[in-house]
Amino acid sequence: MFEFLEKYLMGPMAKVSAWRPVRAIVAAGMASIPFTIVGSMFLVLSVIPQAFPVSFIETIWENSIDKLSPLYLQAYNCTMGILSLYFAIVIGYEYTKIFVDEEDLNVDPVYGALLSVFAFFLTIPELVISNNTFDYLNVDGATINGWTIGGNSLDRLSTSGMFTAVLMSILAVQLYKTCIKRRWVVKMPDAVPEGVSRSFSALIPAAVVAIVVLIINGVFVALGTDIYNVVAIPFGFVKNIANSWIGIVVIYLLVHALWIVGIHGANIVMGLVTPILLANMAENANGAQIAFAGEFTNSYVTMGGSGAMLLACVWLAFAARSSQLKMLGRAAMGPAIFNINEPLIFGLPVVYNPILALPFMIAPIVAATIGYWSIKLGFAAVSIMQTPWPTPIGLGAYVGSGGSIGALITALLCAVASFIIWYPFLKMYDNQLLKEESAEA
Repeated sequence: MFEFLEKYLMGPMAKVSAWRPVRAIVAAGMASIPFTIVGSMFLVLSVIPQAFPVSFIETIWENSIDKLSPLYLQAYNCTMGILSLYFAIVIGYEYTKIFVDEEDLNVDPVYGALLSVFAFFLTIPELVISNNTFDYLNVDGATINGWTIGGNSLDRLSTSGMFTAVLMSILAVQLYKTCIKRRWVVKMPDAVPEGVSRSFSALIPAAVVAIVVLIINGVFVALGTDIYNVVAIPFGFVKNIANSWIGIVVIYLLVHALWIVGIHGANIVMGLVTPILLANMAENANGAQIAFAGEFTNSYVTMGGSGAMLLACVWLAFAARSSQLKMLGRAAMGPAIFNINEPLIFGLPVVYNPILALPFMIAPIVAATIGYWSIKLGFAAVSIMQTPWPTPIGLGAYVGSGGSIGALITALLCAVASFIIWYPFLKMYDNQLLKEESAEA
């Protein structure tokens, strides 16, 4: 099994994780986390009466907090509402910085970020062809001169424009790199200050980015669509697959199969899935019912860390007979409460361990299945807010769902189901180590 995973999974996924665009996308997902959490904290204020439906709390909120909601909800609107803009900035910066670090190319990450935002904004206005002439789309109350207002901000700046932002950022940085490599730059005399000279070096790349994006978009508008709508087709297909039960099973199987051969599967796979989770969460906040959203992973699947080993860690600490497992369980208890599991993954170890590999892959899939169908069947509410990933079991599901008791119960059921799968394997491993310790004694 390990040979199969090394040959057909570890090798290809290691190559994917090393791709420069993938590394830039993962960096953007990580960089967006503080903003989504802060924005969600303010959204929590508006849903507290739903989480605690007590008359006096509802009365207090109606007479105080609710009156401030147009003010404090701007923190949410300016995070989740313009998340695509954050992605464009970070991808442009990080992708350009990779070329600086690895190719020693004379490009400026700041201009890489600015060019990415420039390319993205060129795709936002909606155009049509009327009487053989390009014109702005205008729809009363929604679209003005091509700029569509959706939800609480420009529609295409929200999570709905994230995939376009990703592609436009990658395209802009590639064009920028090509211009610098081919020396298509305005060269200033040596006497000119470095800051001024650097700004002029981005002049021709900016023009190239504008021309290329406008030509691409113009062709699509002539065909009755635009870049945004074209990009949405393949990414929408991927998103629909990821939102299905089968897609979720495959995602968590990949994460944990990579861990077994020593690769941080969560960083690679979930880093790429993060844009989908954030987009789904934003849709849920606007009334959608998508199960795979927000912190679904840490709320229902990886309680205690990868492998869903929270209760397994408790068992090791208090019920294992092997001194090795007992000491390891007690040492790993603190991190496991906050969904950190590396002490067990490398301490048991789970990596390259044929006894523990099977439950390590099966338990998260079972937990994900319970969480998914609990939400789909309406027992648990969908995630509408981003919670910090180290949030302890139950609390993250409860807060993230806006106060759903069903979500809290579901999280506990996922943990119990995971432990039931772990128990016979841990018991067998414990007996094996106990015999070895007894023989050595």
